[in-house]
Amino acid sequence: MSDDNEAQAIRDRLGSRPIVFVGMMGSGKSAIGRMVAEELKLRFVDSDAEIVAAAGMSIPEIFSKFGEEHFRSGEKRVVHRLLAEGPLVLSLGGGAFMPSETREEISARAVSVWLKADLDLLLSRVLRRPKARPLLQTADPKATLAELLYKREPVYGLADIHVESSRLSKKETRDDVLRALGEWLEGHPEQAQRQTVSGTSIEAGET
Repeated sequence: MSDDNEAQAIRDRLGSRPIVFVGMMGSGKSAIGRMVAEELKLRFVDSDAEIVAAAGMSIPEIFSKFGEEHFRSGEKRVVHRLLAEGPLVLSLGGGAFMPSETREEISARAVSVWLKADLDLLLSRVLRRPKARPLLQTADPKATLAELLYKREPVYGLADIHVESSRLSKKETRDDVLRALGEWLEGHPEQAQRQTVSGTSIEAGET
């Protein structure tokens, strides 16, 4: 997408709402989020990066020192703060969309985009940096990832927009997101009443 008029139309319809990317680790949320933000001339924020900056340590270190419950608590606070910071593009960690209260706030205040990817594609990407994925530090990372995908997909399905993460190019995925975003926003102006959906209750246990 390179049409300034189309980008401006999306920004106008978006109003003050953030665009929130959700999906599994390895689905491309940060990479595509940055590209979408650049195209729309919006600020990009990665929730995991914000948590790392606030804690002064990496996510694996947070998990190791304080445990997952501590991480999830901080993650909720960070997402809540970022959703109030006006129009921006926000990439969430894989487990951040799981708590119902977070989903409700995103539904009320933002537009959510689920980047979908199959198990083999996810695995090929996350294994490039296996030590950065504390939840995959198991005897069988593929089985662990498959279990997480099985648990999370029904919840990710509650997102406003669903886009396949392309195997061909990031640009293709970016353009698919922008196209879907423009179509969705055309039918959902900012002033319209948003429906809050709690969705399936699933325990958070991953990132």
